[in-house]
Amino acid sequence: MDDDSVALMNIGTFARRVGLAPSALRFYDDCGVLPPVRVDGVTGYRYYAPGQEARAVLVRRMREAGMPLTDVCQVLDGSGERARAVLEAHVRRVRETAEAARSAVEEILRDLLDLEGAGGPVGGGRGARARIGGAELAGAVRQVAPAAADPAVCEEFPVLGCVLVELDGQEVRLVATDRYRLAVRALRPSSSAGEPCRILVRVPDLREAAAWALRRAEAVVEIGPGGARLRDGDAPDESWELPAVPGTFPDYRQVLDALPAVRHRIVTDRAALGAALAEVEAEAGGPVTVRAGQDRLALVPRGSGARELAAVCTGAPVPRVAAFDPGVLLPAVEAGVGPDVLLEFASSDLPVLVRSADQGSFSTLVMPVRADPADG
Repeated sequence: MDDDSVALMNIGTFARRVGLAPSALRFYDDCGVLPPVRVDGVTGYRYYAPGQEARAVLVRRMREAGMPLTDVCQVLDGSGERARAVLEAHVRRVRETAEAARSAVEEILRDLLDLEGAGGPVGGGRGARARIGGAELAGAVRQVAPAAADPAVCEEFPVLGCVLVELDGQEVRLVATDRYRLAVRALRPSSSAGEPCRILVRVPDLREAAAWALRRAEAVVEIGPGGARLRDGDAPDESWELPAVPGTFPDYRQVLDALPAVRHRIVTDRAALGAALAEVEAEAGGPVTVRAGQDRLALVPRGSGARELAAVCTGAPVPRVAAFDPGVLLPAVEAGVGPDVLLEFASSDLPVLVRSADQGSFSTLVMPVRADPADG
């Protein structure tokens, strides 16, 4: 074995050395930002060299500063002059965002004080339980609930107005679908017990429970045959009941397992993509075709000018005929967290997987629509 092989580190060791999670390293490998020097052809294990530590630490520092991955790549691989310009522009944006947030919070605080002064409100088996952070649970509900069906669809398919809550000992999963989107968020409990089980909960009920959980450091999720209950992790006598809805939820695992291997990946600024989709929805109102090159993503609506965004694109070029309803794709993008969004394509006639770049445990499938023949 040569010296280079001896020096290589597995992903866990390298992750500890550079302060990044293994899931983040896998994501940066998928995007071509920080690929390992070797991948075992049999096990798929990734191995990194000591010489990659400086680049990995720089990536971590820029991501901690909230920089989009498109900007990170320009700093890593561009000229010194370009890197300085990108960093200075990010500082300006951060200052502007911080000032806007400060003003918004001050206004909210004033409204809360007014409300308080007026006396108004401020704001399968035998069962299983799992302990989860209250804010983490509330955030998962915020991400998944928009994928549930609207009331008109629920009149025919009531279960599509629900969120599936699953506990299996290793994960707590929230799943919702309206037949055009499928959102899945997995949570890792700090502790769990009981048998694998699942329950259907109406979206309004779950949102109310999420608001209750948000004010708790930890929530204990208990699922039984008749429903679910959230208990305050620090005050078990405080709880919130969640009634169960009868019915059979679609087999979402079959949908996910049937997806072929990803052929194209696009990483772009999440806020910029959301703004572009909102413009397209307001102005064009029809399908938007996705086109991508090496470092650009183009949204081409019918009868309107294309919107181009900086992007990190890997794999073969995205087919011109990959088209989506902007009103369906936009909520999937907005539900993510962090500055970036990752779009994964297998082909133009299959759903696009929308992943939160900083949170691999959340993803949404969005079905394509028929593109305008003129765009093919």
